Amino acid sequence: MRCYNPNVNARNNIFLVGMPGSGKTTVGRQLARRLQRTFVDADHEIEARTGVRIPLIFDIEGEQGFRDREARVIAELASQNDLVIATGGGVVLRPENRAALKQGGTVIYLNAAPGLLYERTRLDPNRPLLQVDDPLQKLEDLFAQRDPLYREVADVVINSLGGSIGHLVKQVERQLQKQCAA
Repeated sequence: MRCYNPNVNARNNIFLVGMPGSGKTTVGRQLARRLQRTFVDADHEIEARTGVRIPLIFDIEGEQGFRDREARVIAELASQNDLVIATGGGVVLRPENRAALKQGGTVIYLNAAPGLLYERTRLDPNRPLLQVDDPLQKLEDLFAQRDPLYREVADVVINSLGGSIGHLVKQVERQLQKQCAA
């Protein structure tokens, strides 16, 4: 399936946005395989370029330093074509990232409730923003802040309510086909 976002200068990328644990990487990997495209996880790209894990970047440079690196990677990926890109959960915090996503292709928001996100992420030490006393409360706070931004940038919103990844990937494909037909 090849379809271009209706934005005038858009490229043919597919960006997956959403909270940590919403399924961006897992869905993105399978979607890219099905569409015969290259998959890129923006967080993994940052780790590959720096040679260290994201928690260490946060420890050394703080969130601001990480977000600077993230913005550079997103701008670069958005200028390419035919990619399926899983973004980091906080990518939408910066206006320049939201603009790059919109101009770089179609944006899919994988929406999931904070309780489900907590169940998916509670044992993952590689999520620096969730290494707090009350990670569920932190997820609820992040969701309240980010959900409107995800919705602002999204061309399509998919509810990631659990169930099989295959089903979620098929939902994304159906919505992409609808976007093409519009």
